Amino acid sequence: MARSPRRAASYRLALRLLLAPARLRESLTTIHRPPSLRNATIAGTQVALAVVLIAAALHPSPWQHVLGFACLGALAALFGRSATVVQRRRIVLIAGALLLGPVVVLSWLSWLSWLGLPPLALLLVLAAITGVIAALAHRLQTGVPGAVIFIFAASAALSPVASPQWLLERCAATALGVAVAWVLCLLTDHLRDVSDLPTSPTEALQHRVVAAPSPGYAPRQALRVALCAALASGLAYAAGWSHPAWAAIGAVAVQQGAHLPGTIHRAWQRTLGTLVGAAIAWAFLSTAPSFWTLLLAVAVLQICTEMTIGMNYALGQIFVTPMALLMTTLAVPGEAADMALARILDTALGAGVGTVLTLAFSSVQERIDLARHHRQTP
Repeated sequence: MARSPRRAASYRLALRLLLAPARLRESLTTIHRPPSLRNATIAGTQVALAVVLIAAALHPSPWQHVLGFACLGALAALFGRSATVVQRRRIVLIAGALLLGPVVVLSWLSWLSWLGLPPLALLLVLAAITGVIAALAHRLQTGVPGAVIFIFAASAALSPVASPQWLLERCAATALGVAVAWVLCLLTDHLRDVSDLPTSPTEALQHRVVAAPSPGYAPRQALRVALCAALASGLAYAAGWSHPAWAAIGAVAVQQGAHLPGTIHRAWQRTLGTLVGAAIAWAFLSTAPSFWTLLLAVAVLQICTEMTIGMNYALGQIFVTPMALLMTTLAVPGEAADMALARILDTALGAGVGTVLTLAFSSVQERIDLARHHRQTP
């Protein structure tokens, strides 16, 4: 009986420390040195070039309506930026499969929803897929930028599918984007800095580029992530918001923090960065830019995102938020101007849910480490 009050007090103290002004200052002022600014810039440029090529080809074609999914497939080039050339070919293909798989499943279910499947059921399926993706991304060691990219693509597939032909076109466009990204990586990977990495499969086995997955991580983390995504998207849906899946993305992004201070840092950084980025997107879209202006802006924002997000997550969000909204406008002209506020609300809700659940699932040692961190950085 005595343990319960002590445990409750431990959670209350941890929550107070997480919400302390010091955590906000720390999240906004801490600048990290990225592992390789050159590799990050090249990865962003590879995606930007893939998006430009795909959009330029599909815009005047009969398949303009699936342009956005092709651009989502191109995001596979973001992965494996610090791997060897041989490893990266495999990682980009794995990332492409993790992008394409959820699009296929959820697009098919979206077609069924057109025939009567409830929207809430789609959100629950998205939450389950989100948990599986998070576990697979960890097990398959896809690395940065993490599972959020795959979940972003999955959420896009919740949009209605009116016919089997739309379903096939959407899946084919995503696969096309992955293929273009893989070929561009193949042609330009020699520009990356891999001087300190193994150059053969044998050396790669001897020098693991990324840490091995911890035992039991996949099933445990899959359940936590799925619950977090379900709760965040369910609350957004109950509130009547138009894009509840975005709340799930925000919640999962926060859970990618390495520890409790990292979780609240990501919550502050994602929320405040999204606020600024959404304002930039709204101001830009209010000028009614042309398709080619939008495309150029998406390419520039993609490169800026990869250059800055490794330094400070909030800086990256300032660029990635307008990029996501402008990419939505490329796919569905005229809609994204009204999405800025929705993006802010969903992100704030997701960040809150992610933080609360991370604290709820934290261990005693993690809360002790948080208190020690607070004493060291008041």
